[in-house]
Amino acid sequence: MSGNGKKRSPLVAERRYPANATAKKKPAPKKKPKPAPRRKAAPKKRAKPTGLLGWIFLPIRWTIRIMWAFAWRVSLVTGLIIAGFSLYFASQMPPVDELLDGRARGSVTMTDLRGDIFAWRGDQFGGKITTETVSPHLRNAVIASEDKRFYRHFGISPRGIASAVRINLRAGRGPLSGNGGSTLTQQTAKLLCLGVPFDPSQWEDEAAYENDCRQGSLWRKAREAVYAVGMEIAYTKDEILTIYLNRAYLGAGARGFEAAAQRYFSSSAAELNPQQAAMMSGLLPAPSRYAPTRNLQRAQDRAATVLRLMEEQGYLTAAEAAEAQANPATLSATARANTATFFADWVMRSTPAFLTSETTEDVMIRTTLDKDIQAAAEEAMLSVFENQVREGSEAQAAIVVMSADGAVRAMVGGRNLGETGAFNRATQAQRQTGSSFKPFIYATALDLGMSPYAMIDDAPICWSRRGSADWCPSNYDREFVGPVSLIDALKASRNIPAIVLSEDVGRELVRNVATGFGIDSDLAAGPALALGVSESNLLEMTGAYAGILNGGSAVVPYGLTDLRFQGDTESLVDTTGTGIGERIIQERAARELTWMMTKVVEEGTGRRARIDGWQIAGKSGTTNSSRDAWFIGFTGDYVTGVWMGYDDNSPLTGVTGGGLPATIWHETMVRVLEGKTPTPLPMSIPEQPATAGVLQSDGGVIADGEILNLLSTILSDAAAQN
Repeated sequence: MSGNGKKRSPLVAERRYPANATAKKKPAPKKKPKPAPRRKAAPKKRAKPTGLLGWIFLPIRWTIRIMWAFAWRVSLVTGLIIAGFSLYFASQMPPVDELLDGRARGSVTMTDLRGDIFAWRGDQFGGKITTETVSPHLRNAVIASEDKRFYRHFGISPRGIASAVRINLRAGRGPLSGNGGSTLTQQTAKLLCLGVPFDPSQWEDEAAYENDCRQGSLWRKAREAVYAVGMEIAYTKDEILTIYLNRAYLGAGARGFEAAAQRYFSSSAAELNPQQAAMMSGLLPAPSRYAPTRNLQRAQDRAATVLRLMEEQGYLTAAEAAEAQANPATLSATARANTATFFADWVMRSTPAFLTSETTEDVMIRTTLDKDIQAAAEEAMLSVFENQVREGSEAQAAIVVMSADGAVRAMVGGRNLGETGAFNRATQAQRQTGSSFKPFIYATALDLGMSPYAMIDDAPICWSRRGSADWCPSNYDREFVGPVSLIDALKASRNIPAIVLSEDVGRELVRNVATGFGIDSDLAAGPALALGVSESNLLEMTGAYAGILNGGSAVVPYGLTDLRFQGDTESLVDTTGTGIGERIIQERAARELTWMMTKVVEEGTGRRARIDGWQIAGKSGTTNSSRDAWFIGFTGDYVTGVWMGYDDNSPLTGVTGGGLPATIWHETMVRVLEGKTPTPLPMSIPEQPATAGVLQSDGGVIADGEILNLLSTILSDAAAQN
């Protein structure tokens, strides 16, 4: 180790920087360069079509672009227009309560003599209901069958419309024909006629107005959709459904579900079970077709479909649906009977139209109908035609039952029971009366003082007729029996004695008596008057016989005892409670005639009408060629008339008044009188005179004694007046 003793600076590495270099400074931050100005992107050049296919599809692409541009603009404008009109309609909507009863005419409810309802006419409205007051089953049934998305759409359902169009096209119909895809809101809009009220001065009737409301044109559908959206803006869903439940037509004149529930089930809409609710909801597509009063099985089948929909949509459990399917809804006893349609129609026609068919109010009518007697008459007719008339026969019959004062208790106008508005053969058929007219001839004679024991010569006789051959009538059996008493002549319904008697007492007097008793038809002017060649109807004839029963006073048949507006206590008609009018013949004469007519039933042509234990008076009648057959008879309480014949006036085969008509009379009255105590007839048995004489066709009388001499004088005077 060497050293010089001098201190040396330590060895260091060679310095990288000069000795005089200053301390290292931090570099200043670099400034960010300014971004270069962004150049505008050059517009994309539309791809030029390449190849043959590109050139082929170029027009299609252009067409689609143009259509889309046009479509969304049109849609926007259309949407704004719809929104504008919808808002306008919404602003015009009245309060819900004003829309619930929209009937242009009122209803007529008829009750029988006990106050029980038996018939409805007009537009029935049972009262206002809401979605909260009706049975939940009813609300669910309507939603399930008519519009399952009701609470989710805004008034129209594009999905529903598309589905309806598809169904229509598959069925071979036009896209708007048949299924319409309407929502419940749209259906309600249609029920409201899009807010257009009924104007009697503009429309011929309400039916024409409603037909216009149901138009299915494209323009009408568009207006309906706009109005429906307006309803959705103005009302809640429950309010719209409430309007629908009150205004929907459900057949049989029922407007609204409350009226329909009362009509079909005699129940309130709040008490309907699932099967009843399903049946009523099932009526909505076609009320007349599905009405249970028209075809119960068809209504039940439709209800089964609604029940399946209710189960599928969760409104019924499987167990509830199965129970409802196993126990389908049936009509109430009142609706099932559908009784006395002919009687109800007659009351409607015989009462002023402004209180019945043209009423704008709800009217209550109390009638004289006895439902038990009505049922007896209907059962009797059906029984006789089923068991004693050949199958396929088109013969018809009519029955009227009334009290002695003219109160009609039952009326059957034909075999088509239950058909509303049908031709009523009891009141509308004018038919020749035949021998049923003869009691009025005998009533005239008895009123003049002739004895029932007086004799008439049943012998051939002729009347001359100007311009034609002589008229030479005969009896039904083509025989002549010589002198016969009035009693026996009436009992056997002999023609010659009736004609001779009519001629001798005077045809004019006979016509006056018949007219007085209520036969309003024009009566024949010649001697054939006595044979019943004049026409009348069954109601008139039965009322005329009631005049005999009540002692000789005229009777006006009536069926109405009280009429008032629903809810009022004051009657609108002045009813006396009786149809008895002025006296036509003396009471003595009426009582003697009644006794003579009992012989017809006991011993003569009316024997089939006999009922053990009861006094019955009556008279049969058969016209020329058996075109009409009658039997009219009475007990102490009721007068019953029966007519039988063909509507086209064809002859009956083997039928006389004492045959099937008397049988129908018997079957009716057996049912009416069952369980009742026999009532004696008001009749008098005259004393038989000590001497007798014979009234001859020339008006002469071969008599022994003062009684017959007096009778001859009376008859001669009457003939001279004629």
